[in-house]
Amino acid sequence: MHAVEDRMWWFRGLHANALAAFRTAHSETRASGLTLDAGCGTGGLLTRLAARESAGAAIGLDVDPRAAEFARGKSGCAVTLGSVNALPFRENSFAAVFSMDVLCHRAVDPAAALREAERCLAPGGVLILNLPAYPWLLSAHDVQVHNARRFTRPQVRAMLHAAGFPQARIGYWNMALFPLMVLRRKLLPSSDGSDVQLYPAPVEALFRGVLAAERALMGLGINLPFGGSLMAVAVKPGGPAQ
Repeated sequence: MHAVEDRMWWFRGLHANALAAFRTAHSETRASGLTLDAGCGTGGLLTRLAARESAGAAIGLDVDPRAAEFARGKSGCAVTLGSVNALPFRENSFAAVFSMDVLCHRAVDPAAALREAERCLAPGGVLILNLPAYPWLLSAHDVQVHNARRFTRPQVRAMLHAAGFPQARIGYWNMALFPLMVLRRKLLPSSDGSDVQLYPAPVEALFRGVLAAERALMGLGINLPFGGSLMAVAVKPGGPAQ
């Protein structure tokens, strides 16, 4: 991740989609304050959050000491060691919490992690999740990146509701490349099982362009009917906009 996340089409698309979702939610809630990247990995998204004035001050959290070290060096932000299952922060501490492909990890209890995010968000605060879609798509890639589960949209909605987020916008992305994803994961898996790698520059540029086109459609309010990932945006009740 540390070697490729600043350049690989997948991470660049993920981070751009998360920031676009935040901008839309922020324009509606006007929540301001500290931002947490919960499960920040090696710091790719955290670096982009820190560079955006609208995100406010940003900090990271990760359970892996080596990842946290990379994230500190890359982003210049404070990074705390800890688990999303028991966030080491006071309640109502954050205006926004990001969690990118974290609830799927085998060491994470999704219900506990969502309850902790709700506890630590201030009223009116924004939660932005990204999760891998479709349990039937579990593959060797998931094993390599420590994923134990993939999700359906109804599952995500039910988990958020149970954790105290009664309303959420949940949508698919990575639709156009989804057939290639299924082909690679199920029929032509790579030798080491993982898709985390850089492709030749023309392929990287093409895939980035495809995701940018999808992002433009989603920005127009168009819901993609399927895709390899789910992104959810939820607001903690009680803010001034509610």
